[in-house]
Amino acid sequence: MDKVCIQGGTSLNGEVVVSGAKNACMAMMAASLLTDEVCILRNVPQLRDVDFFIQLLQTLGVEIEALEPHTWKLQAKQVVYEAPYDLVRKMRASVCVMGALIGRLRRASLPLPGGCIIGNRPIDLHLKGFQKLGCSVSMEAGIVQISADHLQGNSVFLGGRFGSTVTGTANLLMAAVCAPGTTTIESAACEPEIVDLCQLLQQMGADIEGIGSPTLKIVGKKSLHGFDYTVVGDRIEAGTFLLAGLVTQGNVKVVGCPPQFLSALLHVLESIHAEISYHPSVPSIEVFPCLERLIPFEITTLPFPGFPTDLQAQMCVLGICIPGISLITERIYPQRFMHLAELQRLGAHILLEDSTAILQGGSALSGSEVMASDLRASAALYLAGLAAEGTTVIHRVYHVDRGYEAFDQKLRNVGAKIQRVEDH
Repeated sequence: MDKVCIQGGTSLNGEVVVSGAKNACMAMMAASLLTDEVCILRNVPQLRDVDFFIQLLQTLGVEIEALEPHTWKLQAKQVVYEAPYDLVRKMRASVCVMGALIGRLRRASLPLPGGCIIGNRPIDLHLKGFQKLGCSVSMEAGIVQISADHLQGNSVFLGGRFGSTVTGTANLLMAAVCAPGTTTIESAACEPEIVDLCQLLQQMGADIEGIGSPTLKIVGKKSLHGFDYTVVGDRIEAGTFLLAGLVTQGNVKVVGCPPQFLSALLHVLESIHAEISYHPSVPSIEVFPCLERLIPFEITTLPFPGFPTDLQAQMCVLGICIPGISLITERIYPQRFMHLAELQRLGAHILLEDSTAILQGGSALSGSEVMASDLRASAALYLAGLAAEGTTVIHRVYHVDRGYEAFDQKLRNVGAKIQRVEDH
């Protein structure tokens, strides 16, 4: 197990090219289960979660070959419907093979998934959606058993207590594209990653209308063919590096993420007087040194196009760097505040009232030893360490490797003083 040592107080300056979107590529890889033809997926990030997902697909019968860095060839000639617990337990995204297995084999058997501990993230909406499509669902010893002998298009409502479900939308899409008849998904997730998946499925021959809206209409097909597709840039990685530039008083240009994918973040930054420039043709976004003139903010995380929950922890760091009181309310995962106690170790003044973090910003941060609890909390601790004076040591940084490709190196490329060493 490794730890990271960060020498803070240095401005970040330079260009960062974002990798392919973590939250898009695994559902796209799962889509290869829908056909026996060759599928090529490009711009796949090199992440621990992707490695685990490749192993999972291989156990299901998918033949996988690396054609070059970030490009994979997948072909599912012979597929089985049972997934092993040892792989599924490692990440929640493994659940998205359910829809593809239902579409291809009319059957799926999958243990309840694992992943980051950021609060309760049940898959009940996925299962209710499958039932609306005629599936029989049961639970045996922690294993979800799904039989889809009578798979049929239908109207499905995917709204839940905390909004629409991204992985649930992906799952229902992949079941519906092979379900006889017409399926209408109401309250579908509108995230760019879902749009990207829909476009890939269209390339396979799927009939989907309403892409990018909360209502998707799918006419099922008897068979689909292969694809050659490039994964969209990771908007959360892009947002993380933009915020790293701001909290370190740096000039950071992020390349590979269309600005419209980060509209909520950019709206907030513009409203607090951040200096930002856009280059849509590249596409790229650039932030400039402006921390001393930023004003406090109040945000609430919401499904896209609202403020993304996956940038909440990083925004907490910006909030504690701005004099005055900023408020962040978490509406997607109300328990997703485990990073606050660790930020307090660095000198941050924070109160938590129910699902709202009250950030008293402006006090200098000092390096300390902290513990990462999940993927985005890890990124927030990196940003805080970069902004703090002295040395910050972050333990359990394996979390960051799940969702950020070469995070340490990309930060070093723009001037960060980071060293990763073995944690004894």
